[in-house]
Amino acid sequence: MTVQVSVITTSSLGDRSYLATDGRVAVVVDPQRDIDRVLYLAGAAGVRITHVVETHLHNDYVSGGLDLARLTGARYLVAAADEVGFDRVPVGDGDVVEVSEALRLRAVATPGHTFHHLSYVLDEAIEGGWTATGVFTGGSLLFGTTGRTDLLGAEHAHELAERQHTSARRLADLLPDGAQVWPTHGFGSFCSASQADAPDSTIGREKQVNPVFRLAATEFVPETLAGLDAYPAYYAHMGVANTAGPAPVDLTPVARADAARLRERIAAGEWVVDLRHRKAYAVSHLAGTVSLGLDGPMSTWLGWLIDWGTPVTLLAETPEQVADAQRELVRIGIDRPAAQATGTPRQWVDEPAELRELPLADFPALAAAQAGNAPAGLPAPQVVLDVRLGNEWRDGHVEDAVHVPLPELPRRLAEIPAGTVWVHCGSGYRAALAASLLANAGRDVVLVNDRFDHAEAAGLRLDRSA
Repeated sequence: MTVQVSVITTSSLGDRSYLATDGRVAVVVDPQRDIDRVLYLAGAAGVRITHVVETHLHNDYVSGGLDLARLTGARYLVAAADEVGFDRVPVGDGDVVEVSEALRLRAVATPGHTFHHLSYVLDEAIEGGWTATGVFTGGSLLFGTTGRTDLLGAEHAHELAERQHTSARRLADLLPDGAQVWPTHGFGSFCSASQADAPDSTIGREKQVNPVFRLAATEFVPETLAGLDAYPAYYAHMGVANTAGPAPVDLTPVARADAARLRERIAAGEWVVDLRHRKAYAVSHLAGTVSLGLDGPMSTWLGWLIDWGTPVTLLAETPEQVADAQRELVRIGIDRPAAQATGTPRQWVDEPAELRELPLADFPALAAAQAGNAPAGLPAPQVVLDVRLGNEWRDGHVEDAVHVPLPELPRRLAEIPAGTVWVHCGSGYRAALAASLLANAGRDVVLVNDRFDHAEAAGLRLDRSA
């Protein structure tokens, strides 16, 4: 059997983990914390996990590598230069890891995303020799881009960007054009310097399309640094957890909360999160809750905005949706929700007066309202609030709109000008969260549930002066 590489996708965080096997034994690369997915895949393939490797100490999720190694007895490979609080097999540049007679890994130092980052070349035994099938690149060489270089502090970003450029070119020199590239980040992850949507790639393809190969270091570094935008605040906790050694997860059901307990939690300033789609939330929701639907990157935005350690209660239509949310949250270190409730909003209250609606609109409605022809039932906008991130705003925004990036909104609510607020983002997902925060602060708000690329065609004038 030839070596097979299976992808384990965590689309909500924009990451991938991998299981490579020769049909008997397997190596796992950069596993997420909910390792039951990995164990299921290995069991279905009938293989034994003998090695677990980390390309780097991750900043965007809590790793499942240590727990997976404990459960399987696998050797746990972590960069020797990283000081960690657990036993591991230290690995450095040039080390060769013999996984089996048919499969081996070669560690290659590829600093840039972190100082001690390693990539792992996957060699397969063919006709008595070894051939490089591909390379697990972690946060180094990604599809069409590279890993961001500022997560260890802005003061290191320039030096790490230079190293990132050197590291990518080193991989290209070491490997044939046909070698597969298997990155961990880059599928929506904020660990990526920019975004690309290719389903797979090779060294040869990256040489053609990736700026790290098209640009000299003197051009690549400033272009990379200029493109970096804000990243989630919870990243500050991920490296700490991964360095200390994450504990096993507990995905058992959490306690149920009745209407009275939900009111108490909201009154105490805790986060009560409605996981339903934003359209359902708009029709009816429990006053004081926030909208973070499971149809989007719920854990990313919750982890970004919440004061770390604040209790979280989950509201959903079904227990399965609560379980899905729990799984998402443990990946970023929010281990146990305080409570949960399922069903419909009417089941979460004692009095109908505790329910609230949220007006919905689209960009044509906003254009009409600005022209003095607001659709029936919608108040005229006194403020158009754009909660997208800085790079999105600079690419173009509605004329005279107010810009407060969503991560800054909780502490800047008092800065929003008086009057009815029509709030939008790039799709409606982030705007729903912003609208719920504004409504909870007593503001009159309309949610623009529409894609921003429809705005200009709807008749709104865009400012692209930035």
